[in-house]
Amino acid sequence: MTVSIIRKKVVLNNVELFVLDTETEGPVILCLHGRWGRGEVWADLMRRYGQQYRVIAPDQRGHGLSDKPLSRYTAEEMAEDAVGLLDALGIESCMLLGHSMGAQIAAHAAVMFPNRISKVAILDKTPAGPPQRLEAPPEEIPDHDPFTGSWPMPFSDLAEARRFMSETLGDPLGVEYFMNSLVETPEGYGMMFSGRAMAANIAYNVNWYGILPQIECPTLLVRAQYGEDMPDDVWAKTQSLLKHAIVREMPNANHNVHLSDPDTFYGFVDEWLSCED
Repeated sequence: MTVSIIRKKVVLNNVELFVLDTETEGPVILCLHGRWGRGEVWADLMRRYGQQYRVIAPDQRGHGLSDKPLSRYTAEEMAEDAVGLLDALGIESCMLLGHSMGAQIAAHAAVMFPNRISKVAILDKTPAGPPQRLEAPPEEIPDHDPFTGSWPMPFSDLAEARRFMSETLGDPLGVEYFMNSLVETPEGYGMMFSGRAMAANIAYNVNWYGILPQIECPTLLVRAQYGEDMPDDVWAKTQSLLKHAIVREMPNANHNVHLSDPDTFYGFVDEWLSCED
């Protein structure tokens, strides 16, 4: 069976999300992308598992074709979006898989809505962060994020964008990750994500080690073994705080663990999907 990916917009209580959905029969896997990303990063996974599962991948608020309201873009706020999406689609529960920023959101959703999340996957995201959350209102957050705010956008053409990103990022997967968020305007190519939303997500971030012992469902924890996002001390502490974790490392992957070595990664996902709830 060929798995089709349906594109649609879904209205939640306070935000409209652009969503990719296999609309197939079976248990639901909800996939959450990282900061600056899009739901489309999960297209290969959606086709791989879409015959047995219904796989859904939204552009999260502030990203892609979804709404970009003025807000704090905290993990808690975006976890509410994830479960709001389940509500809007009439889905009782799901297995929640998140990468980077999406992993932090997934972990929070598993704690905030334990009856809605049957399993959670945390992919290459450190729980370390500031001890206290910024108190300033979102109106005071800059309209550009610290990473891409200095990029010479809009780019005049796709070749210029690719050349700049290749020189800046030095990682083909990272280049494609950002190329996927480009949008053409009469002035040139800019990014689909909101710079203010990215800045807010960074500015309001806070240490979340404390929620890890509260995750009761089966958990897949994956890191790039030689990456920078989960160094050994963070990795050891994170493992020690999880109750029911399948812990796996990927020696031949960078931060994009789901894209760097798909065969190894999908083996871990198969293991996670088959474990007892």
